[in-house]
Amino acid sequence: MEDQATQKPATTRRAFIFGGAAAISGLAFWGIRRATVAAARPLEPTEGPRLVTIAQFDPAGRRTSLATVPRLLRSDAEWRRTLGSDSYWVMRHADTERPFTGALLHEERRGVFTCAGCGLPLFSSASKFDSGTGWPSFWEPIAPENIVELPDGSLMVVRTAVSCRLCDGHLGHVFTDGPAPTGLRYCMNSVALRFQPLAPG
Repeated sequence: MEDQATQKPATTRRAFIFGGAAAISGLAFWGIRRATVAAARPLEPTEGPRLVTIAQFDPAGRRTSLATVPRLLRSDAEWRRTLGSDSYWVMRHADTERPFTGALLHEERRGVFTCAGCGLPLFSSASKFDSGTGWPSFWEPIAPENIVELPDGSLMVVRTAVSCRLCDGHLGHVFTDGPAPTGLRYCMNSVALRFQPLAPG
């Protein structure tokens, strides 16, 4: 009992320090990123064919098949009309939402996270974890076919940007500091996602 009592404050202090550092770095990054995006032009559709192959899922979140479908192409004006303001700036201008503010950050129900622009399934709740960074994080996508990963040199370091395969909407970035079994951290913007809960059972 005495050992536990002496260890608990140290653990609390470590958690507080880590959480504070994550919050400060997240806010600093958000400020730099917001300044960079302010004058940015809308994202253009990625180079490639007009047809894409995506993985499809049933209402229970089970993978069913692959399908080749037309990419969803819309003008900037159309995206402005169909997306809310925050989603538009993140998904069409590669902006980043302020850390610790996303509606899906603490979503813990069983379900599927889909693209806010087109509804394509992107992540499962089974791979979601608390990274302490202030953004919803996952250690793998629900299907690698449903995302695109490309180098992003918009800041001082080259990162890997993640976008939706079907509509080219910017989702976030992937890093190599995640947990097992993949070691990856898909750091996503809440406003780029929608959550579909699965029925109990």
